[in-house]
Amino acid sequence: MISLQKLFGKTDVFYDLLERSAKEAQNSVHLLKNLLSKPAGSQSLDSLKEARRKDKAITQEIDEALCKTFVTDLEREDVEALSNALYKIPKTVEKIAERYEICAGKLDGVDFSKQMAFTESAVNIVVSMVSELRQKMHLEKMKEHNARLQKVEGDADKLVLALLKDLYQGNHDPVRVIMLRDLYDLLEKVVDRCRDAGNVLSHIVLKYT
Repeated sequence: MISLQKLFGKTDVFYDLLERSAKEAQNSVHLLKNLLSKPAGSQSLDSLKEARRKDKAITQEIDEALCKTFVTDLEREDVEALSNALYKIPKTVEKIAERYEICAGKLDGVDFSKQMAFTESAVNIVVSMVSELRQKMHLEKMKEHNARLQKVEGDADKLVLALLKDLYQGNHDPVRVIMLRDLYDLLEKVVDRCRDAGNVLSHIVLKYT
């Protein structure tokens, strides 16, 4: 098996940066879970915004390191693709938080715990996949992780369909329906972002195995 070390040259800097980025994505999801468990407007978004800013800074560090590190073949594009996929997770999470806050007083009693359970599972898998890159993970192990991630994404899609069915067929206030549909779509998108990152990781390992 060709070492994945070739992907990042002779330094661990990219491993470190990508792991930090994945951790910030995970942290943003945990912060969102806490936010959605309380009434809209009752908490500050500062922590979530800071998590996204930190991840953006990490993405910029990766870009700068790529300019200073000799990378051959398609390795540069692989690093950039994974970096961008990871950054989109906290970026989408921040959008959810902002939308939730402007719905203050309109979504009392709504339970987002099922969606957040899927979201947490998805981002946790991504963190594991990124951390195991450093360990020269084999393709079969990556496939197992990615299969779990695809299942989470599929189950999350089914949940959203069920929730939308209730919205459209139930007796709900039209404004509330619009607000919830928007949030449901964005929550589903976070899981999709995790799936995208998993696909990039699988593609990387496939090429260097």
